[in-house]
Amino acid sequence: MVAEIADAGALPRVTGFLAGEPVAGLDERALVRFGAEPAVAKARLADLPVVLARGLDAATTVATASWIAHRAGIAVVATGGIGGVHRRPSGGASPDVSGDLEALATLPVTVVSSGPKAVLDLEATRERLESSGVTVVGFGTDTMPAFWFSDSGLPVDVRCDSPSEVASLVRARDGLETGRAILVCVPVPEEAAVSRERVGDAIREAVREAELAGLRAGGVTPFLLARLRDVAGGALLRANTALLRNNARVAGQIARALG
Repeated sequence: MVAEIADAGALPRVTGFLAGEPVAGLDERALVRFGAEPAVAKARLADLPVVLARGLDAATTVATASWIAHRAGIAVVATGGIGGVHRRPSGGASPDVSGDLEALATLPVTVVSSGPKAVLDLEATRERLESSGVTVVGFGTDTMPAFWFSDSGLPVDVRCDSPSEVASLVRARDGLETGRAILVCVPVPEEAAVSRERVGDAIREAVREAELAGLRAGGVTPFLLARLRDVAGGALLRANTALLRNNARVAGQIARALG
């Protein structure tokens, strides 16, 4: 991702917490250590007082990456997929909602992702984005992607086919001072996309297991992803790598267009 952003002519700055301090620009040594040490967890917004008070190292969620970026004057955040409203196997609205949605509703950054993670309640997540006033942009698409799936079947607010079009929306948003994010949704490259039919049953079963295990909040998504790797690990890894690189490339191009 760093290389893709740099190749697009923008300055890549990876977010994280070192000894409790928010950092926009982790160096290669820190990145290697973060990837190798299981003790380095992701910090949510709710974890920030603990991370600071105890001087912890931590990686970032979309919410905390956006918070660091906004503090550092960084306009564009590149990620894989955003969190949202979790599914319930028995149906009905889930009370388990990612802090990513709150961050998008309160931080005026531009987040470039491949939409909500495919394991979420996509309709409820899309509705929450709308009710929070977050503009959902389809980059080259009229429908919101869902991480490994290029098409969730749910509409975006507006389609943009170039980085300059996105940049014009960002400038308009900044002039309005709404305090809300713009979420740019980039479909996973077609050659790497995973079909819903292939992993749909596995997602439903994994959601059921997570609920039976009593998992909540930050423990749910890692559990679901681990279960899905057992079913289609190679395909999911290829899709994940492809969409991360592609999102980073688009984010770099948008940052460059913003000047």
